[in-house]
Amino acid sequence: MDELVERVDAQDQALGVVSRREAVREGWLHRVGVVVCRDGQGRFLVHRRAEQLSRYPGHYELGVGGAAAVGESYEQAAARELGEEMGVRASVSFRFRFLNRAGLSPHWLGVCDAVLEEVAARDPGEVAWYGWLTEAELLRALRGWTFTPDSQEIFDRYLICCAAPDAGSSERGLR
Repeated sequence: MDELVERVDAQDQALGVVSRREAVREGWLHRVGVVVCRDGQGRFLVHRRAEQLSRYPGHYELGVGGAAAVGESYEQAAARELGEEMGVRASVSFRFRFLNRAGLSPHWLGVCDAVLEEVAARDPGEVAWYGWLTEAELLRALRGWTFTPDSQEIFDRYLICCAAPDAGSSERGLR
């Protein structure tokens, strides 16, 4: 059975429940939560998607995440996916959301962050490789490696958000 998601409008208000497959096929807005992970030294967690995945196999990604289930917040979706994909339980903090038009279909992308000490046990069915990159290394990787379509925008918006003096849960016009 395909996972169920909430179809939402241009203001991120719920319209009803649909299958994720249907939302992608029809181009209906739905919610996706991701978490940008950093370690105690400020390095970013980057991972490469497994080759057998149907969406962007073998591509690198900055955010760990996936579709928000019905009734699930961006933070809950991001934390759940972090546990499923990287074997890590962590407290995630919502930072911002934006209407993401990159990728297979448009969706609201809620970006959270978390500080991790280590990755416990990645799911090899989801994650082929992971590593920790400094900001400078990540900038070079974004230019040279094949990343998912939204990774660059997530990184750019994340840097703006976290550089703001009151960085936190407001959107600060980042839509």
